[in-house]
Amino acid sequence: MATKQKIRIKIKSFDHRVIDETTKLIIDTAERTGAMIAGPIPLPTKIEKFTVNKSTFVHKNAREQFEIRTHSRLIDIRETTPKTIESLSNLSLPAGVQIEIKMLSED
Repeated sequence: MATKQKIRIKIKSFDHRVIDETTKLIIDTAERTGAMIAGPIPLPTKIEKFTVNKSTFVHKNAREQFEIRTHSRLIDIRETTPKTIESLSNLSLPAGVQIEIKMLSED
């Protein structure tokens, strides 16, 4: 029996609009090549908060707070063909997007 390949793509970005555009671009490309798609699945937003003193020496109670929000999405592409993999590798994506691609085998 031949095992089928599945591609799992995890996309991360600080801007939710950029990540949605990238997700739409990947899905359109995969659908054009005839692959089955599951997703995009929005994963929980990771929020990092930083508290910094406004003054270096005096006014200990005066502080500023900053936060970084990391949005992420998950896409599974099943029933891939060599054309699907080739078109995904030739995709030009916007700046500020981190992509992790894993090849999994379905049983």
